[in-house]
Amino acid sequence: MVTDIDIAIGKRLRRRRMQLGLSQHDVASVVGVRFQQIQKYECGSNRIAASRLWLMAQALDIPVAFFFEGLTPLPKLTVVSEDRQRRPA
Repeated sequence: MVTDIDIAIGKRLRRRRMQLGLSQHDVASVVGVRFQQIQKYECGSNRIAASRLWLMAQALDIPVAFFFEGLTPLPKLTVVSEDRQRRPA
């Protein structure tokens, strides 16, 4: 299942690759996949594993966080301590 996050990450991958003047073949050879896989990543049809995302960030000379910039964060969960859970209301 393709998600909006997969599509957004793929777009950022493509944008950075093109900024550097690299081909899909160039990136593929560095991260150890075929160029067709890079095509699938860029359109968001294939999800990028964390380890591969790390390799791509290294190859493109960017922090991994670059891929997530601009995404809307989910609300934070509130953690209730065990002491508060055991006290009567």
